[in-house]
Amino acid sequence: MGKRVAVTGSSGLIGGALCRHLTERGDTVLRVVRREPTMPDEVRWDPSRGELDPATVQDVDAVVNLAGVGIGDKRWNAEHKREVERSRTDATGTVARALASVKKQTGREIRLVNASAVGFYGDRGDEVLTEESAPGQDFLAGVVTRWEEATQPALDAGLPVAWARTGLVMSPEGGAFSPLLLLGKLGLGGLMGTGREWWPWITIVDEVNALTRLIDDPEIVGPVNLVAPTPARQTDIARELGRALHRPAFVPAPRFALRIIVGEFADSIIASQRLEPQVLTASGFGFEHADLTSAVSWLVR
Repeated sequence: MGKRVAVTGSSGLIGGALCRHLTERGDTVLRVVRREPTMPDEVRWDPSRGELDPATVQDVDAVVNLAGVGIGDKRWNAEHKREVERSRTDATGTVARALASVKKQTGREIRLVNASAVGFYGDRGDEVLTEESAPGQDFLAGVVTRWEEATQPALDAGLPVAWARTGLVMSPEGGAFSPLLLLGKLGLGGLMGTGREWWPWITIVDEVNALTRLIDDPEIVGPVNLVAPTPARQTDIARELGRALHRPAFVPAPRFALRIIVGEFADSIIASQRLEPQVLTASGFGFEHADLTSAVSWLVR
């Protein structure tokens, strides 16, 4: 029997790929949308108002909450930074309260897989980071901390909650590596910052498979690093992209130049985070793209 899974943020890169995967394996996907529903598999919500009718999700086995405005969609200013945080905490709190209400009214325990990010850890240099590591001190670390804390109503209701701390997603359809892929094709995919920064990457294939594992295994709770088991320095990623694309990878983009282009977000782009997926690995999860060479070859193809 397939599962019944509600997904917020289903129109995004990860949400769209996840919905396709779940449908293909025989699950029923309920898309939670902000507009008026136009399809039988859609229900409406308004996270800015905290509105999600518990009755619309009371029959699902799990909710995957991926809602939130894109962090790098606009140049950072005070208003965009507020919206980055508000869109995540509002959506998460809305989902958590609805599921807590279902538990109170029906006794059903619905699994919550809530999006999160490796930004939780901040810029940590060469320090090896696991799910047990402390949070960072920068803006994104604070956002992610409050994002995860917004699941508290579900936790208080005794529901199984996992925080999917996703790294930089490799996908040919967009995401964090899309501009890098374009620059690489132009022969401009060189170093950002010093090049020695650790980048926690994961392919969209493994991202979707990991989210599916979290849906299927409610025993996995708390933070889960969704990153490949072989972290790589930025210089290695640039070199591998250049090799796969048969293009040079030596044109640097120092921090001050990136700050001119994208503002404060530059500090997050070249933050160093040497993450390990300790929880996924312990669960026996198998990565399709565990090493950088196979991941970049897949991405370029």
